[in-house]
Amino acid sequence: MTIKVLVADDHAAVRVGIVLILEGAGDIEVVGEAGDGEQAVTMAREMRPDVVLMDVRMPRLDGISATRELAGISDVLILTTFDLDEYVFGALRAGAAGFLLKNTDADSLIEAVRLVARGDGLISPGVTRKLIAAFAGQLPRREPAADPESLTPREREVLACIGRGLSNAEIARELDMAEATTKTHVSRVLNKLGLKSRVQAAIYYSGEGI
Repeated sequence: MTIKVLVADDHAAVRVGIVLILEGAGDIEVVGEAGDGEQAVTMAREMRPDVVLMDVRMPRLDGISATRELAGISDVLILTTFDLDEYVFGALRAGAAGFLLKNTDADSLIEAVRLVARGDGLISPGVTRKLIAAFAGQLPRREPAADPESLTPREREVLACIGRGLSNAEIARELDMAEATTKTHVSRVLNKLGLKSRVQAAIYYSGEGI
């Protein structure tokens, strides 16, 4: 299955480099390029890519606002320099599926896109785990739509695995269940807690100490 990606960055040279890297992977197709946030939103609504690789700082509409508008349309993988706290916090609240440092290598960029496309996000022992450790305690707590007690024992186990940075495949192996069943449990956890992404779920788990 080919992963359709939209690349959004206001620097043409950066876009060219990203596109060259992604198109070198046999399972990824870059379906469009956007030079600002408004264009990214418009193109994503028309093309329905699996993943939008989104820069944070862009003219007309910043990456965080664009991410918020794309909820339910495409998964957004934010490009971040990691030291801009307000952008990281905003992207988390907007429902970003993951984060990627701009100095990442080509193989990591490709694998990050694949992870997000599979619905796993970047809750892994790398960028996201460091981000959670650095910022989770500083995020204002968000009231969930339902009490965590509404989670079944199995859903609580799944939430704990998300909090540890495990992918769907890893959760399935650890809890001895099918990956499709894992995805269903992850969706139920997010819905019950009123969360938009696995990143938010991991931070919620860390903050609540469940």
